[in-house]
This record gives sequence, C-alpha cells and structure tokens, in this order.
Amino acid sequence: VVSQSNMAESSVLDQSEKAFQKQENVFIARTKPVTKGRGQRWVKSIGLAVKTPKAAIEGHYIDKKCPFTGNVSIRGRILKGVVISTKMNRTIVIRRDYLHYISKYRRFEKRHKNVTAHVSPCFRVKEGDIVTVGQCRPLSKTVRFNVIKVEAVTDANAVASKKAFRVF
Repeated sequence: VVSQSNMAESSVLDQSEKAFQKQENVFIARTKPVTKGRGQRWVKSIGLAVKTPKAAIEGHYIDKKCPFTGNVSIRGRILKGVVISTKMNRTIVIRRDYLHYISKYRRFEKRHKNVTAHVSPCFRVKEGDIVTVGQCRPLSKTVRFNVIKVEAVTDANAVASKKAFRVF
C-alpha cells in the first residue's frame, strides 16, 4: 500500500499542464498494490534497432506524442540532422544539409532544409547536437517527425557547426 501512495504522489507532482495527464494504457484507480519490479508505466520498443532510453522506462513524464511511451508509431523515413533551435516546447528545429547536382555546369551546390521534430522529455537536446528522427503521423501543423536518437556534440564543436555545412 505504501508503494501505491508513492505512485499517486509522484503522478500528482508530475502534473504541469492544466488537464490531468495520464497514460492511456494504464489504469490509475488500482485497488491492489503494484507488484514489485513493475511500476504503473507503459513503455514500448519502436524497433528499427533503436534502444528504448532508460529515462523513458524509469521516468515519470507523460507525453502522448512520445514514440516510446505514447500513441505514436515510427514509419517511413529515418533522417539525421543538426539541432539549430530548441526554443519551442517539446519541439526542435533540425537542419539537413545536402548537395544538389546542376547538370549544365556538372557541379554540386549546397542546399539545406529545416525540419521540425517533436522531442520527448526522455532526451536532453542542445543546439549543435546531431539527432536521428523518424517519420510519424502529423503531430501538428508542421511537425511530422519524432526524435529517436541523440548524439551529443562537445561545446567547442557545437558553436562552429550550427550553420556549417555537414552531410550525413
């Protein structure tokens, strides 16, 4: 019974939105105590040779758009890019650089596209980090991708690489 009250207290403390946040697949009003080792948290593996982060398994955050704990499946394209902005709430902007061939001059020109992606609270993302994103259903007007892996970059490289051209 003690563990159940702790779970209730932690779920109350994690509420930061106006509406009550809970996972769809977890029944909160449980009368029997939770078995040892298994908490009241639903986590899934997204496949694609991507490990589920420890923060998603052990964390207490509620995010319905998280690919590991929410109702979002990753399908379609898998892309890599550099984080250029983290100013939005749970959304980042990544820059994807590529080369475009001009047949008249038989040369390549540098081009880039910015892609917005949802980032789950299980990831700590800074500007300059290299992230892998997977395509999912539309989450908002501009967001169609979800972060599935983060490769941290040292601070010295992050400042120089924000606008530098980098092909993955």
